[in-house]
Amino acid sequence: MSSFTAPAPLRSFQADLLPVHVFPGQDELARYTTATVRDILNEAIARQGTAAAILATGNSQIRFLRLLAESGGVDWSKVTLFHMDEYLGVPADHPACFRRYMKERVESLLRPRHFHYIGGDADLPLDECARYTALLHAQPIDLCCMGVGENGHIAFNDPHVARFDDPHAVKLVKLDDACKMQQVKEGHFPSLEAVPPYAFTLTVPALLAAKRVLCLAPEKRKAIPVRDMVRGPVSTACPASILRTAPHAALLLDIDSATLL
Repeated sequence: MSSFTAPAPLRSFQADLLPVHVFPGQDELARYTTATVRDILNEAIARQGTAAAILATGNSQIRFLRLLAESGGVDWSKVTLFHMDEYLGVPADHPACFRRYMKERVESLLRPRHFHYIGGDADLPLDECARYTALLHAQPIDLCCMGVGENGHIAFNDPHVARFDDPHAVKLVKLDDACKMQQVKEGHFPSLEAVPPYAFTLTVPALLAAKRVLCLAPEKRKAIPVRDMVRGPVSTACPASILRTAPHAALLLDIDSATLL
């Protein structure tokens, strides 16, 4: 087990109720996130015997998840994990499948008590929404780690489908072109046409129902959505802006993503 303390941010400020921390680079951001996640999960285990967390996929999470797997310091046999989205109709062995991402980067390394996956290729997608909703509601969620899309989405709550008062916990949504193009630019699909048009997503209220929320948004390409979520109106035009109403959340940036603040 490696032991390290969380590095101090270069600067911190509040965006309405949301604490914002800016780090020199992605390595410092990943170290801070890992130390914070370990503390949150260990406190939950000490308090209630188990812990539960929702994790995100995406390039912004890779360094943090790698460090979390390498660092130890958590009894993962007492932790139940969820993920927050998945493409509709994509099989589990597809290179862009989020279940595959989580199995390779998280479950196979951490060996948690449970990792509950959204079955993207389920025969009855609406039943799959109901099944995953029941799993989420069966226990309190201690932590949600998320990113921010280039269109301001959180999970797959793109602007045209995001609802801050959504009555659902899990739903099927049509992806917008900006979201699909991000998947192409990140190398997950060869073309816009190859990206599945629909996906499962946890809704905004389901994500924010976690007791703690950490939003990781490094890289220069996130500077515009970060500016919009921090400085623009709280609106579904930038779904991530809802975090400014969440004092139990924190936004973690690097210098590059904070350039427009």
